[in-house]
Amino acid sequence: MSFIVTIILTVQIVTAVAMIGLILIQHGKGADMGAAFGSGSSGSLFGASGSANFLSRTTAVLATVFFVCTLLLAYFSNARPASTGSVLEGSAVTAPAPAAPETSAQIPGTSAPVDTAPASAPAAPGPAQIPAR
Repeated sequence: MSFIVTIILTVQIVTAVAMIGLILIQHGKGADMGAAFGSGSSGSLFGASGSANFLSRTTAVLATVFFVCTLLLAYFSNARPASTGSVLEGSAVTAPAPAAPETSAQIPGTSAPVDTAPASAPAAPGPAQIPAR
């Protein structure tokens, strides 16, 4: 299945690049009339050269191949079996615990150990926490 998706993706990329090149090469339909008379449109619906030439037909074929490849890629991406967990659960990584700090080396000029223990938490919530007057 992965091989087929790779081939379809390669065909889609090549088709997109070829379409971009062909569209940039093509001459606009109203360019000659616009340059001569100051307007941007030609006198007919398809211009003076007819309904389509080689470049426009090739562009239409490439566009059709591009859209078919897009639909196939969308079909194959939805055809994969659904995973049971989320993406975040699969990649959960815990950060390493910070190292215990040195007590006397962190404060310059002191030789006595510094108490870095956290203050004790209150025992239980409620009336025991209210200070007496």
